[in-house]
This record gives sequence, structure tokens and C-alpha cells, in this order.
Amino acid sequence: MKLFTDKEPHGVFFLIDNKSFYASCEAVERGFNPLKVPMVVISEARNTNGGLILATSPAAKAMYNIKANVSRKRDLPIDPRLLIVPPRMNLYIKKNLQVNGIFAKFAAEEDILPYSIDESLVDMTHSWHLFGDSPKDVARLMQKTVRTELGLYTTVGIGDNPVQAKIALDIYAKHDADLIGEINYESVPDKIWKIKHLTDVWGIGSRTEKRLNSLRIFNMNELAHANPYMLKQEIGIIGSQLFATAWGVDRSNMKYKHVTKSASIGNSQVLPRDYNQKIEIETVIKEIGEQVAARLRSRNKLTTHLSLSIGFSFAEATGNEKNGFSHTIVIEPTNEDSVITSQLLFLFEKNWVNQSVRNIAVYGSGLVENQGQQLNIFDTPTRQIQNAKLNGVVDDIHKKFGFTKLVYATSLKEGGTAIDRAKLVGGHSGGNSYE
Repeated sequence: MKLFTDKEPHGVFFLIDNKSFYASCEAVERGFNPLKVPMVVISEARNTNGGLILATSPAAKAMYNIKANVSRKRDLPIDPRLLIVPPRMNLYIKKNLQVNGIFAKFAAEEDILPYSIDESLVDMTHSWHLFGDSPKDVARLMQKTVRTELGLYTTVGIGDNPVQAKIALDIYAKHDADLIGEINYESVPDKIWKIKHLTDVWGIGSRTEKRLNSLRIFNMNELAHANPYMLKQEIGIIGSQLFATAWGVDRSNMKYKHVTKSASIGNSQVLPRDYNQKIEIETVIKEIGEQVAARLRSRNKLTTHLSLSIGFSFAEATGNEKNGFSHTIVIEPTNEDSVITSQLLFLFEKNWVNQSVRNIAVYGSGLVENQGQQLNIFDTPTRQIQNAKLNGVVDDIHKKFGFTKLVYATSLKEGGTAIDRAKLVGGHSGGNSYE
């Protein structure tokens, strides 16, 4: 084992998870212990067919077997002890920044990579020895600091590289009394190869598990001792990556900044109810189109391809061979509201046949730099210049005062969603002030 891995990158990495983050933040704000109070955070009911449970406290999980992002409000027991609260995304973002600010006391800012709103990867290779006799001692100190300053509990996975830290977090730390798990190259046979269920490991979903099962691979030990060339031949590059994971090997560089070569700008929305009226659907298409146009202008880009995707309602899709439609049109480079919305409405009217709609997505691709306004022969130069200036004024007002201070009259029509969407953070309520 040592001969195989001694040339692999070695370091000290912490993957730190804020335990039941949304629910814990809400518990602390209300003066409760996050581990002891039964609490669930539920999204807006009108958008999620009864309200989706976004987070559950450890006590709620134990008492009621509630699963976040699976269970809905209708699945909850009637129990006065169970606290039900709405999400406050602004609060969670604030707490996330404070948590990472604490991590910055133990590592350089460039060594901290927020993995998600509740997880962060911290490269402690060059700094852990400044704070304790072992990485585990330092992890305990970081946990204590977060607990003392913010009232939140954290779980820590420690590894020689990020993938070891991730597996240590998911498989061992969350079930450890100290909420700390450790894996290094020497312990891979005991800590990784003994994992019996493939889907317990990060990066292996049910579909990948089925493909591995077809190759007579049913656990991590069998994956580690499979022929790597066969894995790559049968599964592709993912086969090689999974083989490396089974050996605890990870050569990724967390400081590498990926640059997207071919970008697109877009937005999508799940409607609050099934939309059946053409005028209501067109209102939302225009709203999303105008938002995409504004984002193009903010990045000084023009789009040459517009895509419209329409998802039918569940009832419509059940009785229809299609779940919806998606079409793209090639246009002259533009970021003008009127041009973009007119092309989107053209695509919609051409392909919609009175189906009930629940999802709408708009994307602009084939982006080019905006190097000046390109006039066309179908409108007067004066009007085109005036429209461009008007769009610029509207953008400036939105930046300075907020989107809801100036909206198109169509957003006030029945079915309009732009004003409500502007109040959301990460697709959920930003919440009231928490100061």
C-alpha cells in the first residue's frame, strides 16, 4: 500500500460540515440547543405541492424519521413539540460567512474552499501544527470555536487529500461521538475497503452502482481490486476515477480556478401552480427573457442563440407522450429586451398546443462581446438607440434601488412571478430581518 501511494500528493485536509445547518441556525436564533430541539424548516407550500422539508434537526430525525428534501409538510406528525419554521436564506448566508471567517483564523483564506452553504474544504497542511499536537486536536479546537462563537455544531472529516476527508466525513465523522472521522493512506484498507454499500460513497449513485454490479463489483473492496483498464473500458473515465477513490487517491488541486470555455446565461422557474392560460404563460416567458437580457448587459455580452424550454404539468405529462418541449433559434447578436422576448414568444406560439405548463427555462448561448450597438434595417436608428438607453436606465435603477422598485406593467398581471421571484434567495425566502 505504501509503495503504491508514497508518490501521491499528501497533505492535511479538513472537510467541515455544519450539522443540520438550516435547522441549527433557526434553533440558535430562537435560543434552543440545535441537537436537542425537534425542528423542521419547510419551504413555501404553494411552490412545492404541500411544502418541501428543507432541513430537520437531529432530534426531529430521531423522533419522527423525517428526511430532508424528500418528506413534505403533509408527512409530518401532529405533535405540539415539533417546531415548524419557514426558511431564511439571508440568515444562512450570513452564518456561512461567519463560520468561514472562523476557519480563516486557522488557515489562509486561499486555503479555504466553500464546498456548499453548509460544507467547507480547508487545506490545513501548512498551518495545523500551529494550533495543536495533531490534526484531530486542531479539529476539536475549530469545533469548539464555532460552537462557542455561533452556537453551531460542526462535523469534521480529516484526510491526506480531499476525497479521503469527504469519505471520512460521510461514513465515520457523522456517527462518531466527537463528530470527527479520519482516513489516511495507511488506513484505506480498514476505512474504505470495508465499506459494504457502494452508494454510501460520495460520487457513486444508484445508476453507477448498477453498472458496477453488472461487472460483479458489489463493495469497495471489490472495486479497489478490479482491473482498472477494464473499468475504464466499460465505464469510461468515471471508471478510472472510481478506482482511484477506492484506493483513497485524489490528485485534484483545490487552488485551481476552472474557466468555462463556452458559457451560457439563463434562468428557469418552477411555476407556483399549473398555468393553462396563454397570456399567463407568456407573461412569465417575457419576465424571464427580460431578466436574461439584463444579465447579458451586466456582463457586456450579446447572445446569438436563444433557447426556450417548457415543462408540462404532472397531469399533462402523464396523459401525454412528452414531458414538454425545448427549442433553440439562431438570432442576430443582441441583448435587447424587446428582441429577446419577441423571439421567445415566437418559439412558444409555434410549439405550444394548449398544454398545462409548470416549468419555464430561457437560455442565451453562443455569447459574444458587446463591442457596440449593431443597427438593423427593420427599425429606425433613433428608436433603436433610445431603446438601448432605456434598457440601460432600467438596469441602473435596479442596481441602485432593487428590482421591485421598477417593474414592467405586465408583471402586475395575473400569473406574473417576477416580483415574488425577486424576493427569493437560492429559490427560497430570504426571510425577515434577523438582527
